[in-house]
This record gives sequence, structure tokens and C-alpha cells, in this order.
Amino acid sequence: MKMMGEQVIGYPPLSIDVQHPNVGGGLKCFDDDGRLKRTGTMWTASAHIITAVIGSGVLSLAWAIGQLGWVAGPVAMLIFSFVIYYTSALLSDCYRTGDPVTGKRNYTYMDAVHANLGGMKVKICGYVQYLNLFGVAIGYTIAASISMMAIKRSNCFHASGGKDPCHMSSNPYMIIFGVSEIIFSQIPDFDQIWWLSILAAVMSFTYSSIGLALGITQTIANGGIKGSLTGISIGTVTETQKIWRSLQAFGDIAFAYSYSIILIEIQDTVKSPPSEAKTMKKATLLSVIVTTVFYMLCGCMGYAAFGDEAPGNLLTGFGFYNPYWLLDIANAAIVIHLVGAYQVYCQPLFAFVEKWANKAYPNSDFIGKEFKVMKGKLSINLFRLTWRSAFVVVTTVISMLLPFFNDVVGLLGALGFWPLTVYFPVEMYIVQKKVPRWSTKWVCLQMLSLACLVISVAAAVGSVAGVVSDLKVYRPFKADY
Repeated sequence: MKMMGEQVIGYPPLSIDVQHPNVGGGLKCFDDDGRLKRTGTMWTASAHIITAVIGSGVLSLAWAIGQLGWVAGPVAMLIFSFVIYYTSALLSDCYRTGDPVTGKRNYTYMDAVHANLGGMKVKICGYVQYLNLFGVAIGYTIAASISMMAIKRSNCFHASGGKDPCHMSSNPYMIIFGVSEIIFSQIPDFDQIWWLSILAAVMSFTYSSIGLALGITQTIANGGIKGSLTGISIGTVTETQKIWRSLQAFGDIAFAYSYSIILIEIQDTVKSPPSEAKTMKKATLLSVIVTTVFYMLCGCMGYAAFGDEAPGNLLTGFGFYNPYWLLDIANAAIVIHLVGAYQVYCQPLFAFVEKWANKAYPNSDFIGKEFKVMKGKLSINLFRLTWRSAFVVVTTVISMLLPFFNDVVGLLGALGFWPLTVYFPVEMYIVQKKVPRWSTKWVCLQMLSLACLVISVAAAVGSVAGVVSDLKVYRPFKADY
């Protein structure tokens, strides 16, 4: 099998026969690479980013700030937001190789690494990127099932007046989510899910706003702000737990901001002129500002409302019991959002495998042939149907094996943050812009990369400690909430 080191990513440019009677003047329908003209704007790109960013990660931020305290928590979020914006701006400059307006397009994150760095770094990037996307699918399956259970449990709590603990298994809800993703995963291309992204972005604002409003209401009801400058107090947790949980909090914040791995794919939907990099930088700035404001409000108000008792998942940890109907709306919005976010993240992985298969077996009807059904309105490809369905099944089964929301989120954030969000964008930018070695800019970029590496390693260690702790009291497929 040819793996990430080979240029198997991206469709080959369409060959346009200028003699064809239907073409004359029709070249306006195509971009400079022969593909159909891209129609994305700053607003659609922002919707894609917000869909990817304001995901389940926002719900763990009150817990994360609770571990770090009123000083380190918000400061950490601001630092992460700046790093994400800066490295995303560097990465957007790598969409085209050479000239920023007319240079060769890189259709995926891996294409950009291949064009700028090449060699073994391409393989390493591919393994890390697609493993991370696989992990995100697992994380989103866990989060969606927990939100579905929260709807059932909040109604159960209401019906029993809080007397029934309402324990239930997450497995049926993971299966329901998996079935829905099998259906949506049959959408062939990334640019065809723009409507799903916009719907998901609206949902993300809905549940974030509800979480914020409930946090403010609870804070007012408490008659003051809870929490401390240094975070959760020793006594509530042991000193060792305090260290591990503080480190894991960095991973949770990193996960909440992770979208760099699909930035190039989003940029490939944007029209030009102006240059795609200019549009993407505006979209990134808008998205990071919007998400940071939301994150600060949701995280801080959740911590203000509950202090040391801030739940790992703000809307499903049963920090709120009433109004239960509002909780149901918020959790339903989370599920709808995660259905879309799952696709935004997984479409690049789907596309990579299918392009590799098409190149490896160009004459296979199973892989390449499209079957028209419903009078031509729907196109079915057997390989796409089989491979994507199998992918969803595998992620669902793993989610049922490891249903630890906070720890999985922290570990994913830690593993993906440094290599994909910092290291590769920095290295590609240095090559693309020919930054001289040991110049001031080169040294600053390397210091940024090194600092983020230290944070990633520390966060990964904290999250692994959390998973190990969970496994001591967990039986496979027997998770009960």
C-alpha cells in the first residue's frame, strides 16, 4: 500500500477540450487548476471553522478553568487562541506553493506538507493527522451519546422529582449516532456539506448560549462568584490529582481550539480573487475572536457558578437540573452540531483513502463506478458505501470501549496540538518564505514551537493518567451513567 509519502492526494486537474462545442466561453466555470469554480467566501469558511471549533470542547472549559483557577485559566485560553490564529495564518500562506495568487494549489494539509517539506515528514504528518481525525470521530461519538443520555436523564429526574438516579448505558445512544453518521457519510465531497456546516454552526451557538445563560443564572442565584485564583483546592483532590488535572486542562483547551488539520481543506473551497490566503486569514481572525469570546464566557461563567464542583461536561454533568426543557434543547443542539462536525472532520480522511484507492486500482468498478438511483438524483459508490460505513462502525465500537469524555478530549487535544497546529505550519512557513536560519524571526518561530511541544507533552501525560485512573473502575461495554 502506498502511504502518505506519495502524492496520492487531490484529484488530477480536469483536462478541458477547447474544441468541445459546449466549452466556448465556459472556461469561466473553472478555476486555474481545471476544477469547477470554487464559490466559498469568508462567511462560509468562517462557518466551517466555527463548526469545527465550537464543538464538544466548549463544554469541558468550565472544568478546565476550575483546575487552573481564575488567573491561569483565562490566560491559558488567550495564549492558545493567539497561537492558533498565528499558526493558522502561517498555514494559510502554504495553500499555494510559490506565488500566493498563481502558485500551484495544495488541496489538503498533506499536500502542503509534501510540497514544502517532503520526505519522511510527509509520512509522519499523514499518520498524525489521520490518527487525530480518527480520534476526533471517537471523541464526538462519546460526546453525542452523553448529550442524548442527558436528555433522557433530565426528563427522568424531572418525572421522579430527583429521587431516581436514572442510571443508563451509553451504548444504545452511540449506536444511534453511528447509524446517522453512516447515512451522512455517504455525501461524496467536502464542498457539498456547506449547509450541514451552517446548521451545525447555528446549533453550536445555541447550546453555548444556553450554557452561558444557565451559568449566569446560577451565579446570580448563588449570590456571588465561586472559584479561586489558583483553581481546585487541595483536599477536594490530592496534590498528585491536582497536577494531573491541571495538565489535562491544557489538553482540553487545546482540543477546544483544534481545527488546523482541516484548514487547508476549508481553504480549498474558497473562491478567488482576492487570494485564498487573504480570505482565509480574515475568516480565521473572525472565527478565533468569536470562539474565544464564547469560550471565555462559557468557561468562566460555568466556573463562577460551580467553583470546585464544575462538571467535566457543563450541560450533561448535571450541574443544572432546571429548567429541564432548556437543557433538552441545549443537548439536542449539541447532538445536531456533532453530526455536522463529525463530517467536517472525517471528510478529508474519507477523501484521502478514496483517492488512494482510485489511483491504486483505476480499473476497478467496485472502487470507481458510480451507480445512479432515485432517477439519477442520488449517486452510490460501492467502495464509498463500504469503507465509510466500516469506518463509522469501528469508531463507534471504540467509543463504546472507552467512553471517557474528559480524558479522551484532553488526550486528543494534546496529541494533535503541537505537530499539526504548530510544528508543521511553522516549518512550512519557514520554507515557503525562505526565512534565514538563526535570524530573529526563525529563532522566535522555533521558540514558539518548542514551548508548544512542552505543553503538548505535559497535557498528554495528564490525560493518560486520567484514562489509567478511569480504567481501574471500568468494565468494557458496561459504562453506566
